[in-house]
Amino acid sequence: MPLLEGCKHSLEITVPVVDVEKETERAVAEIQRKVKLPGFRPGKAPVGLVKQRFAGDIRQDVLEKLVPRFFRAAADKDHLEVVGQPNVTDVHFHSGEPITFKAEFEVAPKFELGEYRGIVVTYNEPEVSDAEVDARIEEIREQKAEYVNEDPRPVVDGDYAVVSLESLSGVAEKVSQDELMLKIGDDATMKEFSENLRGASPDDTREFDVTYPEDYDRKPLAGKTVRFKATLKAVRRKELPEVNDEFAKDLGDYQTVFELKEAVRKSLKHDREHKAQDDAKHQLLDKLVDAHGFPVPDTYIDRQIEINVENQLRSLAAQGIDPKGIKLDWAKVRETQKDKAARDVKASLLLDKIADREAIGATQEEIDREVQKIARQQREAVALVRAKLQKDGAIGRIAGHIRTEKTLSFLFEQSRKEAAKPEPTVTE
Repeated sequence: MPLLEGCKHSLEITVPVVDVEKETERAVAEIQRKVKLPGFRPGKAPVGLVKQRFAGDIRQDVLEKLVPRFFRAAADKDHLEVVGQPNVTDVHFHSGEPITFKAEFEVAPKFELGEYRGIVVTYNEPEVSDAEVDARIEEIREQKAEYVNEDPRPVVDGDYAVVSLESLSGVAEKVSQDELMLKIGDDATMKEFSENLRGASPDDTREFDVTYPEDYDRKPLAGKTVRFKATLKAVRRKELPEVNDEFAKDLGDYQTVFELKEAVRKSLKHDREHKAQDDAKHQLLDKLVDAHGFPVPDTYIDRQIEINVENQLRSLAAQGIDPKGIKLDWAKVRETQKDKAARDVKASLLLDKIADREAIGATQEEIDREVQKIARQQREAVALVRAKLQKDGAIGRIAGHIRTEKTLSFLFEQSRKEAAKPEPTVTE
């Protein structure tokens, strides 16, 4: 059982003559039963004629039955955990002789776990300042703002101008909007709009050119100079709600501003803890992989690359980019992503082994909770979603994901946390 390289193995396998003859007889009988030859009733063609006419089919059938069977038996005998399909070469198959062939294949890696408790990671317990809480409250005020129509008067900086807008030239497809609200003089408003609408009164109509930058997010307008006709319909001012107990009550189950601020503080801290712990877990995985040197099968790496690419394409689709328009050079993709994929595979194998040793797994309650979450997102009945997930084999993947996350949390709890060193101050 030679080890070629890394996880690659090879076996030279012999199929005894008695098994070859028995399988050949079965294949001949099967073809004889089905075949229709001129001058013979179905199933009555002479064996010799069947062997002569269908020698290639018989040979192929015998090899398809015997090669996988004897390969599996040989791999099982040597206690090899085969991954992927073997590459079969040097096949010798002659009448009256044993079949011999060579199989090259990959096996799952065997490795010993090193120390995984007490890994040192950089981690600072997140803190939230009063100023950050106030800033978040201010964002909420902005979201709850009301825009009130002013008595007819000219627009000044800081006002919100409500305009009816239509393009006159400069674009292939006409741009038209009945009620567009622009804050005059604001950095987020293109200067041409502010300059041409400043001083206008309701019902005034103005024509002007707007030149859009090359990287403008609306592609039909990017790099174009468009002439617009704009009619001012109303002038509005923004009114922000006062931060008091009534404001807090309107937002939810809070009785006072103090309760609201504490809830905001808790939410901000939770988000930062999640990110900080996520960063620490990435450190843990990197150190764990670096401490364990073992080869991984190309089969695993290729599958991981496919998963990574699929995730990237899904991300592009979520941004409105059609993945079908992307042509992938798989040779180049594999070359650029194989190192990362190999580390991802190693991390997964290590986490599985740690989970086995520590008896970490997903409980039925945790799986049920995840299924209910998916059902809420899809707005479907839990029983229906569960049935679909079971049919697709996704329940096992959900359980695996939960197990991985619990193992990472276990490693984080067991790690030694060191505060990050402050950035050195630059003195002139």
